[in-house]
Amino acid sequence: MTQTSAAPPAPAPPTRSPRALLRAVAIASCLPYMALKAAWVAGSHLGIPDDSVLLDHRATMAVANAGTLLMDGAVVVLTLLLTRPWGTRVPAWLLALPMWTATGLLLPIMAGFPLQLLVRALGGETPGEGGGGRPFLEEWVFGVVYTGFIVQGLALGTLFALYARDRWGHLWRGTLRELPDSPTAPALRAGAVAASLLALVPGVLHLLWACGATVGLNEARIAERTAGDSALEAVYVVCVAAGVAGVLLLAFRRSALPLRVPLTLGWCGSAATACWGGWMSVGALSGADEAARQPTAAMVLIYAVQMLVGTLMVTVGAYFLAERAAGTRDAPA
Repeated sequence: MTQTSAAPPAPAPPTRSPRALLRAVAIASCLPYMALKAAWVAGSHLGIPDDSVLLDHRATMAVANAGTLLMDGAVVVLTLLLTRPWGTRVPAWLLALPMWTATGLLLPIMAGFPLQLLVRALGGETPGEGGGGRPFLEEWVFGVVYTGFIVQGLALGTLFALYARDRWGHLWRGTLRELPDSPTAPALRAGAVAASLLALVPGVLHLLWACGATVGLNEARIAERTAGDSALEAVYVVCVAAGVAGVLLLAFRRSALPLRVPLTLGWCGSAATACWGGWMSVGALSGADEAARQPTAAMVLIYAVQMLVGTLMVTVGAYFLAERAAGTRDAPA
């Protein structure tokens, strides 16, 4: 695509009421989760059954709850950054990395929780209802926490989209076919193909798990799996596929699609794949003292490969955008 103008200066985020309202909604949606986590750190058992597995490791859970409390506090900081004038002075990577992580952790919940509610409405079991395992949390906790996460994701995602349009919108104008020839195209294609081939490993196994297969799962996951779990596995498959589609479209540029489409697919797919690979790795190791909950070699491998695949995908996208930004700066005014 022929460049005709230099990149515009980054404007300060408008303080119009829609963004202020979204900021208030995003911050308010964090409060129930943060209050619950603070109560647990302080020793409260609110929402935790007496025989819950969470009470087996009180010190570990206190540390984990403190960590996740700080993570949700970071959402508040991000919300302010996206809506205050000083947010435009933050280096791109310092904003993009936590936003990418937030996208990766929230997106599967935003898609998976409503899907699990649909499964329940159709008569299927959801996590915590079947399998005969020990109780984890009281039912109301999931509703409060996941509803809050969905609202967070919608508000924060909308604010980020508006911020990115204002600051970097010139980088994704036009279509894929209009992009100019690039000296780094072979490297980008190699990276995209490598990520796509590696993505077959977690993609195929998550698809098998979504279809009811138990290959590679530990005894506890097999005993406790429900139709809701299968629905969530299907969400992981879609996330992997979205990331693959995004990086391949960016690398090979043989489509008339608007440039923002593969960038969105790559951003969301890579984030969900990598971040949930890391999160599930932590979860798989949390019950290491119970033989039935010991992560199998296949589980450890899949989650590790997910992190690698997501990292490769986002690296391809980052290099593409860096080259695009450099080309825009060098364009004649």
